[in-house]
Amino acid sequence: MILGKAVRSFPSIGDLMLMRRSDSPPLALSRSGARSVSRTSLALDNLRAIVILIVLAVHSVLAYLWSTPAVGSDFNQPPYSWRSLPIVDSHRFFGFDLFCAWQDVYLMALLFLLSGLFVWPSLNRKKDLAFLRDRVLRLGLPYVFGIAFLMPLAVYPAYRLTAADPSVVAYWHSLLALPYWPNGPLWFVWQLLVLNLLAVGLNFIAPGAIPSLGRWAAAAEKKPARSVGVFLAVAASAYVPLAFVFTPWAWADGILGLQFSRPLLYTVYFFTGVGIGAAGIERGLLAADGVLVRRWASLLAAALVSFSIWLGLTALTMKGGASIGVEIATDFSFVPACAAGAFFLIAVCLRFATGRSRILGYLAANAYGLYLVHYVFIVWLQFALLASPLFAVVKAAIVFGGTLSLSLATAAAVQRIPLGARLIGAPPRAVATS
Repeated sequence: MILGKAVRSFPSIGDLMLMRRSDSPPLALSRSGARSVSRTSLALDNLRAIVILIVLAVHSVLAYLWSTPAVGSDFNQPPYSWRSLPIVDSHRFFGFDLFCAWQDVYLMALLFLLSGLFVWPSLNRKKDLAFLRDRVLRLGLPYVFGIAFLMPLAVYPAYRLTAADPSVVAYWHSLLALPYWPNGPLWFVWQLLVLNLLAVGLNFIAPGAIPSLGRWAAAAEKKPARSVGVFLAVAASAYVPLAFVFTPWAWADGILGLQFSRPLLYTVYFFTGVGIGAAGIERGLLAADGVLVRRWASLLAAALVSFSIWLGLTALTMKGGASIGVEIATDFSFVPACAAGAFFLIAVCLRFATGRSRILGYLAANAYGLYLVHYVFIVWLQFALLASPLFAVVKAAIVFGGTLSLSLATAAAVQRIPLGARLIGAPPRAVATS
């Protein structure tokens, strides 16, 4: 039941996927003349690859959740459940529900935080107009293309399941008859663009604001307990009132999709990332020997405990009739669960994923392209496997592997086109001599 309402907010991806290698800290030359990269930079690059794999994994298993209804809704009739679950398979696995619920709690907030990390270095180098032009091209143009072409292609199998007439013409008429235009995982892109616009506007109106955020972020390492308390208080102020008024699950549909309870929370995480990036990713919280690395095990324990508390409280509210006190407690429990999960994944990568990997490096370089096209392959592969007697875990593995392979091939093909390479490619990282 929890997953039935939560799936619409499952992770998309942010500037960590969009980040050009030239936006990240430059390489340096070692004494031997070989190029070297800091441990933090390598960890963040590997994190980019890990995040896109999680995104693909979450979307791959959505058809096999234990908590979803036995069948999906009609394409042109409310409640339009195919928006979040285009394909509903009869084979289920409860472990997928727990996996997706945990990702729903923290992964989007993490992506917004990571999206902000390289905003200040890029903005400081390119200046306002050039930075703005780059973001509009990298976010706005792919969003328009995805909404106009990729989403209609992706949701056709959902229409086909209940359609009397499977023709393309009939599908197009049904699509136009909907009270909104589906945007799938692409809803995040326009929100990310808005936050980048806010960062540009803030820098223009108050040039010292982002450096001030950097000084706050730098001080967090020295007083971690106090900084955690302040951060949780601000995050709770941004999330709890909206979650209480609108419920944690309510959405505004349409091309500009919006989950009512989370825009301010995501703004807090985004500008937290901007502040950390302004302080320098090699120092403070993201330092190779910083507080996150030293306390990764404690963060894991906090993430598991806080997630369990949120899960238990949320279960009490799902059937209705819960008291106002329980609902408020549930909303408050989301805040530490979100923070612990997000900072744990960062910490574990800073601790264990600081080495070079050809596979992770390749995935990181193609992460944005993978995100843009993967949903089409996810839905079609789930549709193709509906009649198969295979176990849910096997089906999910086939969908994941097939989507990864097909998405990589598509991204590679698109990057052979000059405009495609500019939008989703990763130019060579700038090199700085020591």
